[in-house]
Amino acid sequence: MFLTACSSEQANNDMPKKIRQPAVAGQFYPSKPGAISEKIEKFLNQAPEQSVIGQIKAIIVPHAGYDYSGTVATYAFKQLQGRKINTVVIVSNSHKAYFDGVAIDDNNFWQTALGQVAVDKVLADKLVKADQAIKYNGEVHQVDHNLEVQLPFLQTVLEPGFKIVPIEFGNKDDGSYKKLAKALKDNLGEDDLVVISTDMSHYPKFEDANKIDQGTLEKIKSGDVVELEKYATEVENAGYANEQTVLCGIDAVKTVMELSKLAGWDQIEILKYANSGDVLIGDKSQVVGYGAVAFLSKKLEVRSKKENANTNTNENATLTAATATGELNNEEQKILLKIAKETVESFVKTGRVPEFSVSDERLNQKHGAFVTLNKNSQLRGCIGQIVPSSDPLWQVVREMAVAACSEDGRFEPVSKDELNKLEYEISVLSKPETISDWRKIELGKHGVILGQGRNRGVFLPQVATETGWTLEEFLSQLCWQKAGLPPDCYKDKDTEMEVFTAQVFK
Repeated sequence: MFLTACSSEQANNDMPKKIRQPAVAGQFYPSKPGAISEKIEKFLNQAPEQSVIGQIKAIIVPHAGYDYSGTVATYAFKQLQGRKINTVVIVSNSHKAYFDGVAIDDNNFWQTALGQVAVDKVLADKLVKADQAIKYNGEVHQVDHNLEVQLPFLQTVLEPGFKIVPIEFGNKDDGSYKKLAKALKDNLGEDDLVVISTDMSHYPKFEDANKIDQGTLEKIKSGDVVELEKYATEVENAGYANEQTVLCGIDAVKTVMELSKLAGWDQIEILKYANSGDVLIGDKSQVVGYGAVAFLSKKLEVRSKKENANTNTNENATLTAATATGELNNEEQKILLKIAKETVESFVKTGRVPEFSVSDERLNQKHGAFVTLNKNSQLRGCIGQIVPSSDPLWQVVREMAVAACSEDGRFEPVSKDELNKLEYEISVLSKPETISDWRKIELGKHGVILGQGRNRGVFLPQVATETGWTLEEFLSQLCWQKAGLPPDCYKDKDTEMEVFTAQVFK
């Protein structure tokens, strides 16, 4: 008699597989793989380059038909291009059912024209065991569109091999969002991602939607769930014609806001807003709003397609560091490059961060810095710190070198056999300085930090070069997309503005 031992995963491969079939292909998005890819690639090519500071841990994206909301959704999905993700938790409110608590789909796979995506049963089991409000319920997932429409985008932008956990709320105001947020905080891995699927205002006229949705985005950016709930009630009682809801996935949005607080994610950025009245086929008398939002972790990461394509923008940059002592000289640059290289090699080989003795005065000053790793002329990792900390510059470079080789969420950690193929680049940032007149900002030279109270945003110097924006466009986008403030807030006397520059060398 022969006995064969196998893992539970292997054993499950012999069991019948439950597959959730597409419910809205051909309606909300194309049904043929070539047409899907063509449409999404067109969206990606049309979306402007944006840099975000930090590692994206969660996004909010709309879920209407691609012809209406696909452009807005792309602003978030484009930030994830080429990223290696383990599991994507996709959350929304059910549009087809009412039930208590939270429902996780119990299928093994979700099918789209671009292929099958496996459901992460290990993570799903952990969430179900975390709280009795979280249950398996595949029935409510079968015909809803709100999670399905996100899959082709994810299949296009992410590295293959990711899994999903599809989750829907039952539209009961029972506080289940807090329970799900806690369960996610306790069980999400470093390489997991949360996608919140929701549209915004439903059916007011165009002008009212713009007003309502700007307020909603401001509340989301604040991270305060109570304020969002109060605002939703205010809008409901304000008497806007045809207005039905500020967020059809409000429990999902409250979940990610609560999760952001529990997990210590310290940045929420508004990437894009539009509504159905903005598209050619849209009716401005009754519209639906669409927003793209990113939730970012404390580690800072430059996210830019210019970098991914490894253009020589940084190589040709001659920005002057705005410091009293001027640019680093060749010898100081060599010291920092040596620290970055030896740190990466030591950390990858042994897991230890080496010690250095640095007496150079300028290398002991306080500066922000980024460390970029390239391999075969392709980006391999880039993480940095934009605001000076209490650590001297050389220590910041050492810390960012470790992060660039091991914590950049777009890539696997650097392996030993890659070490001799790496190229090192360092960007040293000047200390941000307050500026009172926005007209004195120099495009392509100055990065800008702007904000009012807790609402703050940052653009790096190269954003203006990459986008071709005028100064007014640059600052308007910074106000709206990054800080969640009115587009002309840079003219407001209460808006605080700081500028900085960068010195780049490799």
